[in-house]
Amino acid sequence: MNQMKNKVIILILLAVLMSCYSCCYQSGKNIAVIEDYIKAVENMDFNTMESYLADGYMGLGPSFEDSIGKSQALMNWKHNMENLYENIKYQRSRNIAVSITSGDNQGEWVSNWAELDISYKDGSGSVTIWANTVYQIENDKIVKSYTFYNEADALRQLGYVFINPKDL
Repeated sequence: MNQMKNKVIILILLAVLMSCYSCCYQSGKNIAVIEDYIKAVENMDFNTMESYLADGYMGLGPSFEDSIGKSQALMNWKHNMENLYENIKYQRSRNIAVSITSGDNQGEWVSNWAELDISYKDGSGSVTIWANTVYQIENDKIVKSYTFYNEADALRQLGYVFINPKDL
């Protein structure tokens, strides 16, 4: 009887460990996708960037009404990197994977927090901003992302001055 009980306990423990391994493996795999995508952004490697974006990719943010599909996202990256940015470096970049099990955004997600250093080609300077992008991953592809950063802070660092129209 004790042998049977021990076997059941071992089987239950094995099932739990396999479940944890599967979850950790998927999380690690998803984080690797985002790390590779970020390297492609830093290296201005458009082909690799394209390979990580799903055909139906949808990017949202940083402004509330901003949304962009795969082709427009790639076109924007190419334009900005060829004409605007000297370079982009992700400093203090950290990732965490999470699985959302219910609701509209159900699926596997990776959140990236980073301090971004961006230098501009036209000599207008550089900025350092905190940015958070949350990526939804399916089949090793990015299907959706939400990006958050303070656009006004970036503009302020470039010398823009904000004036309330009421003060004019």
